[in-house]
Amino acid sequence: MAMPDYHYSWPFSSSDLADGSFNITVVEESSATGLPVLGVPTSSLTHHSSIPAPPPLPGSTYPRGQKKLKECTCAARETRETWDKLFREGYGADVYVATETQATIPAHFSVLSIASPVLQNLLEQSKPRKGIRHIRILGVPHGAVYTFIRFLYSSSFEEEEMKKFVLHLFLLSHSFSVMLLKRVCVKFLEQGWLTTENVIDVLQLARECDSPRLFFICARMVVRDFKSIASTEGWKVMKRVNPDLEQKLLESVVEADSRKVERQRKKEEKVYLELHEAMEALLHICREGCRTIGPRDKTLRANQVACCFPACKGVEMLVRHFFSCKTRVPGGCIHCKRMWQLLELHSCLCSQPDSCKVPLCRQFKEKMRQQSKKDEAKWKLLVTKVMAARSSTRSTFSARYSGFS
Repeated sequence: MAMPDYHYSWPFSSSDLADGSFNITVVEESSATGLPVLGVPTSSLTHHSSIPAPPPLPGSTYPRGQKKLKECTCAARETRETWDKLFREGYGADVYVATETQATIPAHFSVLSIASPVLQNLLEQSKPRKGIRHIRILGVPHGAVYTFIRFLYSSSFEEEEMKKFVLHLFLLSHSFSVMLLKRVCVKFLEQGWLTTENVIDVLQLARECDSPRLFFICARMVVRDFKSIASTEGWKVMKRVNPDLEQKLLESVVEADSRKVERQRKKEEKVYLELHEAMEALLHICREGCRTIGPRDKTLRANQVACCFPACKGVEMLVRHFFSCKTRVPGGCIHCKRMWQLLELHSCLCSQPDSCKVPLCRQFKEKMRQQSKKDEAKWKLLVTKVMAARSSTRSTFSARYSGFS
C-alpha cells in the first residue's frame, strides 16, 4: 500500500519562488474510509420548557472600568520538556512522516491532528497499516520537517534551526495552517534577517503565503535600495519568470522617487518664500519702522494688533544684533553672516539703489558689478526662485479668496 504523499514540487530556488507553482497532492492506492461523524445527542430534555435561559455573554457582565483577563499562553519549562521528550522518543507513535531523505519521523495522530487541520485531513485520508499511518512531506529538507513537527508538540525551536530553515518553516506553516509558527517566522524575518540577496525571494514567498505585512516590508526595502537589489540574481530570475511583479515594483520605485522630488521641491519653495518674507520685512523696517515691535524691552498691549509682516520680529532682532555685534572676524558670527546675505539679496532685488533706505544697498550693487560670471549667475538664480515663490504664493492666495470678491 502506498503512503499518502504530501509533496512540494517547489525545490526552493529563486526561479521557483518567483513562479510560485507548488502543488500539494495526496496519493493512495485505495480510498480511505471516512471516520464517522459524531451526532449531536438528543433527549427528551432538549425540548423541555423548564430549562432556564442561557447566561449573558461574558462581555456584558463586567462592571465598568474592569478589564477582562488576557488569555494566558505561557507554559512551564518542565511542560515543554515533557512534550519535547515525547516527540524525541516517539513513545506510542502511530504516525510515520517520511521526508526528502527517505528518513521517517515518528509522531502521534492526536497531536498532529489537533495542531494542524490540514494534517488532520491528510491523516484521515490514509489507511493505517499495522496500526501506523504513513505520510510524506517532500520538497523541503529533513531538518526543516523535523523542526516543524517538533514545534507542533512543544512550540519550541532552536535559534540555529530557525536561521537555517526559516523560509522552509514559513512555507510549511502556511501550507499546514499553523498560524503560531507562521507569526514566529514572519517576526524572525522582519527583525534583521532580510538582506539585499534574499529580499526578492522573501517578497515572492510572502506574496504566495498571504503575508501582506512582510510583503510590504520587503517592497519598502526594494524601493529604498533599488540599485543594489536590481543587480542580484533573485531580481534577474523574477524579471524572467514573473514580469508582472517586476513591473509593480518598478512602478513603486518611480512613485517613491516622484514623492521624494515633490517633497524636496516643497521644502525649497518654503525656503524661498521665507526669504521673500524676510525681504518684505526688511523694507518695512528700514522704510517705515515697525511701530508694533518698537524697542527690545517693549511689550505688546492687550488691544494692540500684531504686525502684518510675519518675519518682522525676527528680522528686526537680526538688524539690532548686526549693528551692535562686537565680532569683527569675517564669518565669525553666524547671525551677522545671515544679515550680510539678506542685504546682498535685497540689493539684487532692488531697482532703486540710489533712493533705497536699506543699508549698504548701493554698495552691494557696486560690488555685484565686479563679481565673476559664476557668482553673478548664482545670485540671479536665487533671485529668480525667490520671485517665483512670491508669484506662486500670490496666485494661490488669489485663487483661494477669489470666491469672496
